[in-house]
Amino acid sequence: MRVLFFDPVHGAAGDMVCGALLDLGADAGLVTAAMRSVVGEPSVSVVTRAGIRAVSVDTRATPAARTLDEVISRVREADAPESAIGMACRVFSRIAAAEEEVHGRSAHFHEVGADDAIAEVIGACTALCSLGVDAVATAPVPVGGGTVETHHGTYPVPAPATLAILKRSGIPVIYGPPGEGELCTPTGAALLAEMVTLPEKARLCGRVVAAGYGAGDRDFPSVPNVFRAVLLEDIPGARDDSVDVLETNVDDATAEVIAACSETLMAAGARDVCIIPCTMKKGRPGWLVRVVCLPGDGERLSAILARETGTLGIRCIGSVHRFVAGREVTEVSITLSGETYQVPVKCAVFDGSVYSCKAEFSRVREVAQRASVPAREVARMAEEVAWKRVRRKSP
Repeated sequence: MRVLFFDPVHGAAGDMVCGALLDLGADAGLVTAAMRSVVGEPSVSVVTRAGIRAVSVDTRATPAARTLDEVISRVREADAPESAIGMACRVFSRIAAAEEEVHGRSAHFHEVGADDAIAEVIGACTALCSLGVDAVATAPVPVGGGTVETHHGTYPVPAPATLAILKRSGIPVIYGPPGEGELCTPTGAALLAEMVTLPEKARLCGRVVAAGYGAGDRDFPSVPNVFRAVLLEDIPGARDDSVDVLETNVDDATAEVIAACSETLMAAGARDVCIIPCTMKKGRPGWLVRVVCLPGDGERLSAILARETGTLGIRCIGSVHRFVAGREVTEVSITLSGETYQVPVKCAVFDGSVYSCKAEFSRVREVAQRASVPAREVARMAEEVAWKRVRRKSP
């Protein structure tokens, strides 16, 4: 398993994320070709920031203001892998939703509708896809402090659109003093929100394979203005297909408390949480809370389970073997009310054959809300397209 860990040392912006992934080992030819196809030939150079070598990406673009449809149309014309194009479209959909939340329905993007943002997003997404990682995690993101000049005027840092994106993603933030200015841009926030797949408190353990640094525009004398990306691989022999199982019975907690406990455990790195109604001693109705976690996480998650529910005892069943299917994610296109949407579908593979196709529900819900149709209809359409693609590939 290969895990990409983002360390936003001094915030996050589109050019910094793209530069860090290039420095990490992303396919430079693919990335520059993708950026060139939407704007022009980018400039990629090596600079230093407070003594740290980093990759600087300059799109050489000019300002512009476009509608979301115009931005998506340009992204779809990019010379990039289909998965990268789908990811980039979702990044801009996140930005559009945030802009709408802050400003109401707006015809145009401004700062994030410019050519440089389009090139940075498609470049970063192409870079990530070329690395072939299995999961992405991030440290808390410094957002800065003070104010920033925008098309709409002088705004507090983080900009309202940036804050809306980070709020929806659940990525933790670090505020700085007023003099820091804007450290995390809407583009940077949307890229992290789309790319990160692991919870903030997920346990990361592995061998450091590579590290890359992306440079911000300014060079401060004492603080490296960089975004760091670290590639981790499992230590050979350190992991097998085993999990630990934690169980406890609770008869004195409300449904609200049990639901909150489940969310807390998942955010802390549990692989799965199952709540089962049961009948306990003296005929009392209660809950069986079952937690599946990685070996080594049992003690930490048991403490959370005890604090959240007040239970006095937790059964810890160690080293339970599990069957793990291979997984492939494919991007499919569906059309609703004349508008085309990209939906990722996770396909489960066993013995070389696909036996399950499930649309990613977070994207299904987003498309359903935008198209005003039931979520189950969006999922059905996406999964049908995925199954047709699977059948075409079958011998």
